[in-house]
Amino acid sequence: MTTGVPLSTAPRRRSRGRTFLPLAVAAWLILEIWLLSLVAGAAGGLTVAALLLGGIVLGAVVIKRAGRRAFKNLADTFQQAQQGQQPAPEAAKRQRGSGNGLTMLAGLLLMLPGLLSDVAGLLLLLPPVRAWTGRRVAGSLERQMAAAPAGTFGDAFQQARIHYPDGKVVQGEVIREDGQQPQQPGPDTGYRPPLAP
Repeated sequence: MTTGVPLSTAPRRRSRGRTFLPLAVAAWLILEIWLLSLVAGAAGGLTVAALLLGGIVLGAVVIKRAGRRAFKNLADTFQQAQQGQQPAPEAAKRQRGSGNGLTMLAGLLLMLPGLLSDVAGLLLLLPPVRAWTGRRVAGSLERQMAAAPAGTFGDAFQQARIHYPDGKVVQGEVIREDGQQPQQPGPDTGYRPPLAP
């Protein structure tokens, strides 16, 4: 044992999300292709190409605007911090409600080829939908963080080392075979207690 932490021999249960996510992605792709073929059959292939190109252009514009707004908010915050000012409460509330991350996600969904992703991206551009989604995501993250066991970053690193054979640590000490002590006393020549897990 390298860390003193008991290893679990029970098989790990796979989460429901990891089980059904590949099926959901496959179903989504099939539905997107089917919808595009329906539109192509009804309106023609040129219309489908125009819809896809329009979605890419609109998505790029949305992502660019959200990125500029996020950079401006960051620059304003740094400027206020350099001047020793606290951000105004209404400005902080406005920045928090702007949802630059969700706006960028909407642009990405618009850029993905397909009609369902375009509809989801357009819905995410609406401020009430974006605010509702932001509240749901924030609540979900808070619940997951509250349910997570307490620990430090070092604990997480130690747990990561347990699962990978390359990260194993063998505790011990070096003994010179010739029995001589080092000539020059240095910081490493004194007594050091063994490393504890």
